[in-house]
Amino acid sequence: MDCTVCKVLLTVIRFIEGIFDKRYSLWPSLIFRTMIWYKRQLRCVKVKYIEKDGYRFCYFSRGKPGRQPSMLMLHGFSFNKDMWLNAVKHFPTNIHIVCLDMPGHGETTRLLAENYTAIDQAKKIHQFVEWIGLNKKPFHLVGMSMGGMVAGLYAAQYPSEICALSLICPPGLQYATENEFIRRLKELRQSANAHENPLVLLTVQQGEDLLRLGLYHPNKINMQVGFVSASLLLYREDFLDISSPKSKYSLHDNMDKIKAPTQIIWGKNDQVIDPSGAEILTNAVADSQVHMVEKCGHFIVLDRPRRSAKLLLEFYQSICGPE
Repeated sequence: MDCTVCKVLLTVIRFIEGIFDKRYSLWPSLIFRTMIWYKRQLRCVKVKYIEKDGYRFCYFSRGKPGRQPSMLMLHGFSFNKDMWLNAVKHFPTNIHIVCLDMPGHGETTRLLAENYTAIDQAKKIHQFVEWIGLNKKPFHLVGMSMGGMVAGLYAAQYPSEICALSLICPPGLQYATENEFIRRLKELRQSANAHENPLVLLTVQQGEDLLRLGLYHPNKINMQVGFVSASLLLYREDFLDISSPKSKYSLHDNMDKIKAPTQIIWGKNDQVIDPSGAEILTNAVADSQVHMVEKCGHFIVLDRPRRSAKLLLEFYQSICGPE
């Protein structure tokens, strides 16, 4: 679709949205999903599926594998691949980008009997990588929040496949003291009251509250992208698995095995995962660099998409060379 036409249609959709109540309880399916569809068209990404033995992965990609390494991007807990759309906008079109719906998220298969620990998810991502042949040459792996935790484990388990690693505010680290949010989650993990868990979204209000907690600058654009992504499914089983004793410190336990050049990005105003995790990682990963982003919360890619893209691209080019 012609990009000019897409821009005009997107403007019309925003105008229509403005006619109605500003809260997301009205028109989410019609307005917000349509906006996501047009954003995909504007970014020239193609949604794809690959399925084997009854398991389906959904992802979108732009460009084709070439001389330069591809980039695989893993989203955070309760989001989906579309959270990368505002950042992808700022990447050159000749870099092959793949944004995956993580196991149990988005349109990727969700199996209640499946384990969703960080290690199990890393194995699943490796299965996806093999299915689409992404590991025919080393690639740049990017992960935010839960996706960063899984990306770190992937790099530790499959070092020959990773030429560069970007970890954006990942959980899975062991702190001397835990912040209030993590202490609350620990209490809720023992509770049967899923409706009290801020990460298990049952209502529109919970979706809003989670986004406001994780964003330094909540606004219509990043709240819309985040809300549409975060409210599609319930993730209680995923949360219980990834925060289980077997999983919750798995990045910490494996971070010294990461050999790829590593970029660590953290929002200075992160209220979800303590920013001091950046120092923990850089002390353990030999070839690493840290970028602390000013006036930025936990959902960095939504809070500061342009800044996120700039940091990722500069790191990519420093490792892989200019496009």
